[in-house]
Amino acid sequence: MSVADTEVDVLIVGGGPVGLTARALLERWGVRTLLVEKRRALSPFPRSRLVNARSMEIYRQLGLAEGIASRAFAPRFGHIRFRDTLCGGDFASAPVAGVNAPIPESPVIGVVTSQDRLEPVLLAAAEARVRFGVELAGLAEGPRDVVASLVDHRHDGARTRVRARYVLAADGANSSVRRRLGIGTTGPGALGDFTTVVFDADLGRWCADRPAGVYFTAHGSFAPLYPEGGWAWFGPTPEDPADVDWPALLARALGPGDGVRADVLRVQHWVMNAFVAERLRSGRILLAGDAAHAVPVFGGLGMNAGLADVHNLCWKLAGVLRGWAGPGLLDTYEPERLPVAGRTLRRTVANTRRALDVQGRRRERCASGGPARHEEIELPWSEGFFAQLGLVLGVAYRSGAVLGGDGTAPDADHPEPRDADGGHTDGGHTDDAETDGAETDGTDGADTHYVPTAEPGHRMPHLWLTRDRSTLDALGPWFTLLTADPALWAHQSALPWPLRIEPLSGEHARRCGLAPHGALLVRPDGHIGARWRGRPPAASSLHDALTTITSAPRP
Repeated sequence: MSVADTEVDVLIVGGGPVGLTARALLERWGVRTLLVEKRRALSPFPRSRLVNARSMEIYRQLGLAEGIASRAFAPRFGHIRFRDTLCGGDFASAPVAGVNAPIPESPVIGVVTSQDRLEPVLLAAAEARVRFGVELAGLAEGPRDVVASLVDHRHDGARTRVRARYVLAADGANSSVRRRLGIGTTGPGALGDFTTVVFDADLGRWCADRPAGVYFTAHGSFAPLYPEGGWAWFGPTPEDPADVDWPALLARALGPGDGVRADVLRVQHWVMNAFVAERLRSGRILLAGDAAHAVPVFGGLGMNAGLADVHNLCWKLAGVLRGWAGPGLLDTYEPERLPVAGRTLRRTVANTRRALDVQGRRRERCASGGPARHEEIELPWSEGFFAQLGLVLGVAYRSGAVLGGDGTAPDADHPEPRDADGGHTDGGHTDDAETDGAETDGTDGADTHYVPTAEPGHRMPHLWLTRDRSTLDALGPWFTLLTADPALWAHQSALPWPLRIEPLSGEHARRCGLAPHGALLVRPDGHIGARWRGRPPAASSLHDALTTITSAPRP
């Protein structure tokens, strides 16, 4: 080994929200990380616009939710509005559930904010080293670690090496790590070329009393960037974009606004991708975020799915690195997150195709002269289409890290039920990630409706333990045992795992399907790993369950 080598537990490739969140999560366990990002600084573009309720729950655990919300828009911006031009009137609007107002299913609500406002908060949330302007040039995996070759573009292309136990690739849809591993993708692929134009304009007369996170128009979509001002327009890239008069294009999309002037600040061209990686892991290298699943922006699910990836993965990495979990625990990452990626892809592709179709038809009507009659208006979505709580809060995991009844491992002779297409059932969807978006209209009830449940595999339901403390606040970088009989369970041995026992009221226990001596074992990612409805069947029940969930070696 060269004396110049750097040694870390986890090398994170990619400095967007997913990579930065992974860095903050791993630091809670004292995992040594290095994050490298080929850009020379955080992105100046707004990009992702929505941090949903589940992501805000994660940031609440990290102590970041309040800071993120303070720089975000007020809840009244949690709406979508539909117009022919921005300066015209609404022909439809819809609330975004879990963002526009508090919901009983969570102690937090999601926020509308811009990625360039989120990333600085995440960067400041941890002390682990970050190297900007550093690009991955090679990966070589050995039996005990991975050696990464890096090129530092800020120092004349100087080359260094990093030796890491694991690599977490969060380097975007065009992931160099995924390409180097030869991991293919499934799904429609590129849905088209799009452009984002960042501009300044005084649009208060048309928007101040009808706030929204996004205004869909027949000529592209508009989004307010920051509470204090700034706008972005995005839509399909015109032919010959180098010759486009962007202020004139914005003027047409804004409509007759009595001399509204748009000052163009930045223009960015990008490809709207729609695919899921065929695998999320290759040995010691794991994919997350857009590197694992690039989904269209319509619906605001992409970044949030990536945050859920690393929330699922980081406790598993920490367990293996700290010795209280076996390497087999990492085998549960792909079967838990890949089906969710496929489900998210199906929904967002349906969102996108419907939005672009309606935008195109209304644009044609506007060009033909005369507004459409009210009865001719075809809304791109019903209100239910934006009620995504089933997909945001209702995801259920099925793997070796989720036990069956009474804390026992699933019976190999009785596998998970399968639907007619052969995929595991999960809210009515198969786990096949390959889709062209045609087999569903994106309005499945399992996506739109969330019913809290304490079944193993599901997110722990939110219940108020005190006036301002949720069951979700009892969770952390440890396993949590929730029970109405803490004294009984305190006699169960839980070494060497990090574990805390949290008392539940009898009422809360009953709501979770527990008898007076029952308990829920909640994983560090907030999903229920095991449930005992009544008294544990043996003195070793908790120990045995943790051993199975974490793939720890048995004595």
